[in-house]
Amino acid sequence: MDQEQIRSRPSVSVFFPAYNDGGTIASMVITAFLILQEISDDYEVIVVNDGSQDYTPHILEELAGKYEGLRIIHHQKNRGYGGALKTGFKSATKDLIFYTDGDAQYDARELKLLLPALKEGVDMVNGYKISRSDPWYRILLGRIYHWVAALSFGLKVRDVDCDFRLMRRHIFDRVQLESNSGVICVEMMKKIQDAGFVIAEVPVHHYHRAYGRSQFFNFRRLFRVGIDLLRLWRRLRLPQLLRRTKPEDMVHAAEPQPEGGLDNPTPLE
Repeated sequence: MDQEQIRSRPSVSVFFPAYNDGGTIASMVITAFLILQEISDDYEVIVVNDGSQDYTPHILEELAGKYEGLRIIHHQKNRGYGGALKTGFKSATKDLIFYTDGDAQYDARELKLLLPALKEGVDMVNGYKISRSDPWYRILLGRIYHWVAALSFGLKVRDVDCDFRLMRRHIFDRVQLESNSGVICVEMMKKIQDAGFVIAEVPVHHYHRAYGRSQFFNFRRLFRVGIDLLRLWRRLRLPQLLRRTKPEDMVHAAEPQPEGGLDNPTPLE
């Protein structure tokens, strides 16, 4: 490896939000260390245990004793997916931040697919699912969720619900996240897009859930997500729409134009 290659190896934080992921989180952590050893000389792995009720905390403490670069952050109470992501972003210290979920529905090795797309001038690489490996009803709900979010918030990404992302840490010098629920991904992509950051997109694989149950797809949670999306829309999107139809603009539009139009105004007497 020459000196130019050494200098080009990035500084990377990898973090996993985890909630009742005792059956998968160890493999995710181990895989992350294997990949980071290939691509970086300056890295860390963080797991945010969001109040898990299974044996996730015990697995993490065992791993922490074996991996020097592993940091475990425990939430004593479940703060929600957004709360876990905010902790992860705040705790990351390296130049690049990569995150995906601790349930192993994405392959952490595919971080290597995202890295080449983070070229100069690109601030974030957003994964999008090649094919969703879920029951039909989750696929349907996922598509509805994506299109509702994309149309309501003016999002241009192909997959707002793909939690497989690599980004430059400087994004969070300007983007402040507030949501504690799963709608944080919509909030994040909307704020990143509106701030003018450049986003690249790369296809990634999605796998069947091998352990545990989804915390998102039940009717009560779906209702809460709908309410959270509406509140987020009122906070982020509605002001933009109102600015486009300011009262003074409406007054100017209603004023009668001189005879002959603007390009050929009637001469003054």
